[in-house]
Amino acid sequence: MDNNLLQVRRGDRFAFGRNWKAFVGLVDEDRVQRAIDSLRATLGVEDLAGRTFLDVGCGSGLFSLAAHRLGARVHSFDVDAEAVESAVRLREAFAPGAPWTIERGSILDDGHLARLGVFDVVYAWGVLHHTGAMWRAFDAAVGLVAPGGLLFVSLYNDQGRQSRMWTEVKRRYNRSGPLTRGALITGSAVYIYRGWPLVTVARRLAGPARPAQVRPRGMSRWHDMIDWVGGYPFEVSRPEQVLARARPYDLSLLDLKTCGGGLGCNQYLFRRPGGSAGAQQPADPAGDLAHLGGTGDQPSQGHPG
Repeated sequence: MDNNLLQVRRGDRFAFGRNWKAFVGLVDEDRVQRAIDSLRATLGVEDLAGRTFLDVGCGSGLFSLAAHRLGARVHSFDVDAEAVESAVRLREAFAPGAPWTIERGSILDDGHLARLGVFDVVYAWGVLHHTGAMWRAFDAAVGLVAPGGLLFVSLYNDQGRQSRMWTEVKRRYNRSGPLTRGALITGSAVYIYRGWPLVTVARRLAGPARPAQVRPRGMSRWHDMIDWVGGYPFEVSRPEQVLARARPYDLSLLDLKTCGGGLGCNQYLFRRPGGSAGAQQPADPAGDLAHLGGTGDQPSQGHPG
């Protein structure tokens, strides 16, 4: 039995791939286009023609597909066998014969990474904080970026006491049976959407029995909720910690989008020295950090498809 599956069975890891396997059947051209639009905005580019794109922890493969549609030569990997299966299904349905490699692997496996080489774009949405060794994973991701290339990462925001509460929720979810898991999902949804009318929350809790609402990135609110409540291991960080970690690599911060100090992911776009990746000019990190105390709207809690 492989180590990932063993951890899932012990309750030490969420079955991320199982969740994405359930999601991938919902993918249609509308979701693909939303993912393409999101990727363009995230990277600050119109297309990825002639570039190589590495999707770290590819999940369903939706953003690998988006990168392919934008012209990139894509390489995807995930530690979860069911996630790899989901991405292969997506490629067969939407991009048969595409220059898009999908394989099983871990960002924490030095041997695997040594065989990959470097890429023009390294993309890790909501992945590194689920490895159980977030900072080591961050360092490994930096090492996969070609000179002048782009690194995009999204990492859960550190909310202090609330983050510790969510850690316990996630740990309990993975070590419980169906009834407790259902109760944790219900309670978490009520808590997260507590500012919404009760009738709206009830509709959200109807889950996949209703048509899955398409989110701005092409994701599904229901599957994002499952991912959020179950997503374990779980680590968090503050923007100043991430910027400090990036500093020894001389990475240029091109963009920083925070979740206003609340629940969700902070998003970072870096460029490695040595060339131009064609993205926007560097942002003023002090300006972004000044808004960390704000409230803001609830962000998407899922990570990449």
